[in-house]
Amino acid sequence: MVHSEQAALRGEPSYVWRAGQERRLQMMARWAQLSDARVLVAGCGIGMYAQKIRQRYTARVDGFDIEFERVRSARAAGLPALTAAGEHIPFAAGSFDTVLSHEVLEHVVDDRRALSEMLRVTRVGGRILLFCPNRWYPFETHGHYWRGTYHFGNTPLINYLPAALRDRLAPHVRAYTARDIHRLLADDRACVVHHQRIFGAYDNIIARLGLPARLLREFLQRCEGTPLDFWALSHFVVVQKR
Repeated sequence: MVHSEQAALRGEPSYVWRAGQERRLQMMARWAQLSDARVLVAGCGIGMYAQKIRQRYTARVDGFDIEFERVRSARAAGLPALTAAGEHIPFAAGSFDTVLSHEVLEHVVDDRRALSEMLRVTRVGGRILLFCPNRWYPFETHGHYWRGTYHFGNTPLINYLPAALRDRLAPHVRAYTARDIHRLLADDRACVVHHQRIFGAYDNIIARLGLPARLLREFLQRCEGTPLDFWALSHFVVVQKR
């Protein structure tokens, strides 16, 4: 599999728009203000979600990312993007109706500080849309290290190991239990209004295998909201600022 030089530290942003991205965008629109809103994409990558939100909802969208090359790509696509770290968001307090953090929190140095910053720049009554990895998904999707060498791709069962061993194999990325998420959000300004675990769209597998993989996706997504979503891919958390 091909990956960018930043894959180990930053993960890979969305490069194309397919069923998985579309489904997540619809979830965002259901739970937060996007239409005619001021939206911040925290960790915008090359700007894929930011562009769609701006085009579809006539929102005013800003973004930032820690990787300058990705920011440059986002700017080339017309997104007002800045180079910045999630722990130091370069916007004034209360600036945004909605803040999106899509599979980014697991990569920052200080996830608690990054969440605090997202709360700071969200207006009172505004919402944060947070997607992040589920610890109990059977694969670590960000690869692993073995004897000092990074191996890109899905690695089975790493996240089921005790934390000390898991963090030696995957020191570059976090994965969260539901309890971890709620501990991070133990902030007087934060009110969790929705939390669910979601399965992936498996677009790459469907492109190779066709109908059987499509039926599997449909079955797994129907399992959301049941005990079987314990093994889902990601958490989707909606946080309202008090």
